[in-house]
Amino acid sequence: MKNITAGFNKVFESKIRLGIMSSLYVNDSLDFSRLKELLDVTDGNLASHVHALEEAGYVFVNKQFIGRKPNTSYTITRNGRKAFQEHIQVLENIIKNI
Repeated sequence: MKNITAGFNKVFESKIRLGIMSSLYVNDSLDFSRLKELLDVTDGNLASHVHALEEAGYVFVNKQFIGRKPNTSYTITRNGRKAFQEHIQVLENIIKNI
């Protein structure tokens, strides 16, 4: 029997990383506070998962100041978009073939 999960991207196995990528896939950019609110996670949890996605080259982190306040925003990279699309395709294939 063929392994139906072959082709899964291990980076996206976490539901938080899946949520981050899904959110960034449909938005041009999201800041830390908005992403934290959408996913209902702690600061540390979000930071560690975003860091893993950044290390994989899937998310770009932009740190800047707005006035005197620091602001961190995230965008999906071209490689991240491609990898996420491929991951979603694997999921769709599983649904169609079960």
